[in-house]
Amino acid sequence: MDEQQLEMMRQMQEQQDAGPGPLFYIFYFAFIGAMIAGLWKTFAKAGEPGWAAIVPFYNVYIMTKIIGRPAWWVVLALIPCVNFIALFIIGIDMAKSFGKGTGFGIGLALLGPVFYAILGFGDAQYQGPAAASGGAAAA
Repeated sequence: MDEQQLEMMRQMQEQQDAGPGPLFYIFYFAFIGAMIAGLWKTFAKAGEPGWAAIVPFYNVYIMTKIIGRPAWWVVLALIPCVNFIALFIIGIDMAKSFGKGTGFGIGLALLGPVFYAILGFGDAQYQGPAAASGGAAAA
């Protein structure tokens, strides 16, 4: 290797060691803030404490409570591979609990920050636990 290649490799290593820049952190904190705000408002609409959105594991328990699933579903949400299926079902039941369709529930599972913000700040009203009534939201 010549001197120029070594210098380029040194510069690349320095850039990697520096870590992400400030722009990354701005977007990261905006993303986290949007996620918390949407979930907070969604919990509040369902009559649950909004602060539960920021407590790990407890927020999943509150979701299962809102949709009418048993508390042991929190364990399903923690098991690798099973959690994908459980979180899809939780998302679909959450959407139905607010009078939305299955497509919206899939959106909650795949793009949670966006769809929970739509659910929390939109005009959707909590209609009762969807899972307790066999999948159909209570009127």
